[in-house]
Amino acid sequence: MSEAIDAMMTALYAQAKSAAQVLATATAAQKRAALLAAADHITAAQDTILAANEKDLAYGRNKGLSDAMMDRLTLTRDRLGDIVAGVRAIAEQPDPIGATMAEWDRPNGLHIARVRTPLGVIGVIYESRPNVTADAAALCLKSGNAVILRGGSESFHSSAALQEAMAAGIKTAGLPDTAVQLVPTRDRAAVSAMLNAQGQIDVIVPRGGKALVGLVQSEARVPVFAHLEGICHIYIDKSADLEKAIRVVLNAKTRRTGICGAAECLLIHADVIESHGKPILEALIAAGVEMRASPPLDHITGTVTATPDDFGKEFLDMIMATKPVADIDAAMAHIAQFGSGHTDAIITEDTAAAAQFTAHVDSAIVMVNASTQFADGGEFGMGAEIGIATGKMHARGPVGAEQLTSFKYVVTGNGAVRS
Repeated sequence: MSEAIDAMMTALYAQAKSAAQVLATATAAQKRAALLAAADHITAAQDTILAANEKDLAYGRNKGLSDAMMDRLTLTRDRLGDIVAGVRAIAEQPDPIGATMAEWDRPNGLHIARVRTPLGVIGVIYESRPNVTADAAALCLKSGNAVILRGGSESFHSSAALQEAMAAGIKTAGLPDTAVQLVPTRDRAAVSAMLNAQGQIDVIVPRGGKALVGLVQSEARVPVFAHLEGICHIYIDKSADLEKAIRVVLNAKTRRTGICGAAECLLIHADVIESHGKPILEALIAAGVEMRASPPLDHITGTVTATPDDFGKEFLDMIMATKPVADIDAAMAHIAQFGSGHTDAIITEDTAAAAQFTAHVDSAIVMVNASTQFADGGEFGMGAEIGIATGKMHARGPVGAEQLTSFKYVVTGNGAVRS
């Protein structure tokens, strides 16, 4: 690591730690005011942010990014409106810090309370989606944490413009603008520095594809909330309602192909290949989806024959793998083998099948008769999310403000001594 990068990161850590100490005792009213002011500053800076985004879009086109990746990178006035609405929604949520999670009295006269506390300094490493800048910043501030953001090279200018607007709003509300900092370089050495910042960063949250998450998990010496790729499955049960299945599957695949909640694999009960499989695949093909199908589904006009590599793959494009399965057990076995633990869904009218699927599929989010595109903190009522955690430790599923906390025990006595 160069001396310049080392000095820059050391300064960021020091400023974040100082800001975290202030945020840890900031009142709910202060944090709410800061987030509302940040939202106002984003609104006021729309032209600046969109101009910055144009620079990033040009950079992405020159790099040859896919249509799905360009969609992730693109900001519009409507999308900025959604970002502002998300920040405002987080501002209005209950403050998690200081909340009593549980309390009880002991026979020895002690009163024990488990109370939520901030984590401290959070590092967020993400790729091309500039909205993560605002989502992560807002959630970290709401939960009393300072954040160091390291956006992807593709979203460099957009992320900087969003961070500047939020920091300005936070400052006007009387909290330190260093509560939200962005690493001001594309140099990958900054990522390595963050991953090794023991004692400076309390947790790392990676938000991106398999390569990024794999790098973070393999190199980090700081605790990690893993957000793995979204290899999302939909299983069409033999009792599925056809109209419902077509509506849900089309939305799950085509609404936005570049998000982690997009469905990538369709499993169809062998008994309903003709009655359900054929019309569902025909609807997807008509919508422009390339269907990579295992026999006998590959006999349906417009499909291509799937290869083994098409399963367990996150396409993030208008491509979907599909195969028949003998029954619900075979569907769950396939998901266990090829899924990423993100989001998986069943379409069924059989309550017993739904209960079996939700009990046995070991994913962060399991859905019944609903599009996998609902795998989103905003849709869960969290305002936004910092990612979908696919691990099982500390946080799982959408990571909102509450998931960005730890706790401590507050023990109260009246001169109590232990015999």
